Amino acid sequence: MVTLVSTIPKIRDALRATFRSGLTRPIPWRQHQLYQLARMAQNERELICDALKKDLGKPKTEVLMAEVGGVIEGALKSAERLPEWAKTEYPDVPDWQKSWKPAIYKAPRGTVLIISPWNYPMILTFQPLMGAIAAGCTAVLKPSELVPTFSQLLDEIVPKYLDQNAYRVVNGAVPETSKLLELQWDHIFYTGNGRVARIVASAAAKHLTPLSLELGGKSPVVIDSAYDIDLAAKRILWGKCNNAGQICVAPDYILVQRDKQDELVQAFQKHIDAFFPKGALDSPLFGSIVSDLHHKRLTSLLSRTKGKVVLQGRADAARRRLEPTIVKDVADGDSLLEEEIFGPILPIVPVDSLDQAINFVNARPHPLVLYAFSDNERMKQQLVSETQSGGIVFNDTFQQLTVNELPFTGVGESGYGYQFMKHTYDTFTQLRSSIDMPKEAEAHLAMRYPPHSEEAVRTLTAAVYTPIPPSRL
Repeated sequence: MVTLVSTIPKIRDALRATFRSGLTRPIPWRQHQLYQLARMAQNERELICDALKKDLGKPKTEVLMAEVGGVIEGALKSAERLPEWAKTEYPDVPDWQKSWKPAIYKAPRGTVLIISPWNYPMILTFQPLMGAIAAGCTAVLKPSELVPTFSQLLDEIVPKYLDQNAYRVVNGAVPETSKLLELQWDHIFYTGNGRVARIVASAAAKHLTPLSLELGGKSPVVIDSAYDIDLAAKRILWGKCNNAGQICVAPDYILVQRDKQDELVQAFQKHIDAFFPKGALDSPLFGSIVSDLHHKRLTSLLSRTKGKVVLQGRADAARRRLEPTIVKDVADGDSLLEEEIFGPILPIVPVDSLDQAINFVNARPHPLVLYAFSDNERMKQQLVSETQSGGIVFNDTFQQLTVNELPFTGVGESGYGYQFMKHTYDTFTQLRSSIDMPKEAEAHLAMRYPPHSEEAVRTLTAAVYTPIPPSRL
């Protein structure tokens, strides 16, 4: 059911009143909400799997592994670690400042807005919410209208588990999202594409609202010709097949030594046959494309490529299905390099050197993640030092998402702001600095008051004359 636009300001105001009441402040209350979130994911998993099957054709195992399991694990770990995260910090300071009791309080930002996408709608809705709950914020969840069954399910099950005074679901499309963005929030967390992100950022700027933007982009794969090509192909293909390639960290294109292209293609063929012995078109282990529009977009990209389609996946427009497709000899300016593919098409760009591969990557907007397959430490360090990306992953794809202790972020066009576990908690937390000056310190503060004696001036300005060591270049 679409949320009435006229009720959206009232929802925001009610959540703000809840926040000001102090309901969300106690640590046990936050832990209870996190446990309830885990219970919701666990108890309602069959309904969640059915909804995502209907909306996206997602395989049940994939939903349980990547969405339901991730929410349960993240919520439980957040609840467990929250008392430590929330502790007031007492920084180490010089002896003469210790009596001031310098402290850093962890304060919730307030009432926040979480706008989630369609491709992984459960984990990308509740992963940010875990941090908002842990921080003590109230929140509106705005799931994508492109997954209507799942979004409606959230509207039904969230109130059964989470406190409605603190957490609400708003459903709808452009009018409802536009109304949400007209309002002032204490933080907005948006996951999606760069076009919509610019709209979100412009709306937030009117209120000076801080933002987290997780946007994706064209994540390249660089393969060292000395690496095990068969293993690289297997791991790349697995990363590309998750949700039929419809994920922000999917390998988008491959840069490989020119004389290794055919070997790589043969390896892809071997592993496609192994993953889907009867083909991916009807496999319950392979997802569908989200909409007719996106299916047409993908087939259009393929129809316009100047590369050689060496492994042609079958397409079924009526069911929005598209099998993994490999294209080699893709050159700069090709249709497959125009935009983030976000589907099961994998272009191979031949290069003649690592430097050429690095230049190719650097000539484009900074990706969310750079993948590289190599056992050569010098090559790895060159990629680290000479490229920019939100993350850099060696010798695998997709699996970095399972390391909860690593921050997940983009850079430039791929977004900004950090998330995952404590990093998400930190996103929704204000570090509130404090000192408590004792009366007894007055004797030491006396020199700051005018008029200043010569001795006071020397003491107050001593830092200006601090010796600077010589450079060692």
